[in-house]
Amino acid sequence: MSNDSRRLMQGNEAIARALVENGCAVATSYPGTPASEILSGVMAWQKAEGSAMHVEWAINEKVALEIAYAGSQSGLRTAVAMKQVGLNVASDPFMSAAYLGVVGGFIVISADDPGPHSSQTEQDSRLLAMLAKVPVLDPDSPAQGQELVALGYELSEAFQVPVMLRPTTRVCHACQDIQPAPVQKLERRADFRKDPSDGPPHQTSATGSTLN
Repeated sequence: MSNDSRRLMQGNEAIARALVENGCAVATSYPGTPASEILSGVMAWQKAEGSAMHVEWAINEKVALEIAYAGSQSGLRTAVAMKQVGLNVASDPFMSAAYLGVVGGFIVISADDPGPHSSQTEQDSRLLAMLAKVPVLDPDSPAQGQELVALGYELSEAFQVPVMLRPTTRVCHACQDIQPAPVQKLERRADFRKDPSDGPPHQTSATGSTLN
């Protein structure tokens, strides 16, 4: 696809495009509205661009997050997508990932459903991110969803933590003219290195001392 032509995209399609653009090597998901179209979008863009990726529907959100996190620990850029109630299912490995840190950039996409329109409960994923002490990027449009994926990977790798991307139903399902960006060809190979002495990322106190 030519990168000099704009295209009308749904928010989920724009986020999927951004994952492919930014060198995501492993993308997983468990389907649930409003996040369902993200992984299918990744597959479509992957085929269109000829990108080498592992794309997988998992049996539940917990397994989806664990697969993506394993890829991140081997140095690859990865992402997992789910709806807000699915984050409850994945909360155990999500908290562990926040505590243990990441190697390759790791984006957790939790699509919130204010209302709710297609969910049994209304939840705000930002509160769980606050509990885990991980950054949250909150797009207000499909175009910003595309832009924030790149920022998410930069933050994740700079600070070695997962980064949450939190689109809502209206962002996921709205449509907007999107300018596709060139696809990054990251020369990375999976290289997991077991190091029991490597603890979680250090936190610094207000006085500058290191907290273990």
